[in-house]
Amino acid sequence: MRSKQIVKETKDTGHSFAAYYKRATSPLVVLSLLQEKEMYGYEIASAMDARSEGKFTISVLYPVIYRLQEQGFVTETSSEIVDGRARSYYAITNSGREYLKNTLSEYEELSIVFKSLVKGETK
Repeated sequence: MRSKQIVKETKDTGHSFAAYYKRATSPLVVLSLLQEKEMYGYEIASAMDARSEGKFTISVLYPVIYRLQEQGFVTETSSEIVDGRARSYYAITNSGREYLKNTLSEYEELSIVFKSLVKGETK
């Protein structure tokens, strides 16, 4: 009974495993998409939604983009007004590419270790 209560409490607070996972990996997703081409915010969100079939969405995308800008991994390349709304385009920087490469490598390594741990396997 206790485990069901923990899951319910976790859902109620919005801190599910999925929420933590998305929060941790969302910068990598944004950088990966920007590695393909410059995009504006809605375009990034739409690409995430389409590629994940709606399973990976970020409700707070702009704070992720702004944090990546502060870290020097993303830059705003241009802005325009479309249908009365401002649209800013973002691009990955060289340091963003390097960060993405290193972090994806680390992610892949940790994923293998995690699978071994939960399956009780040793290397």
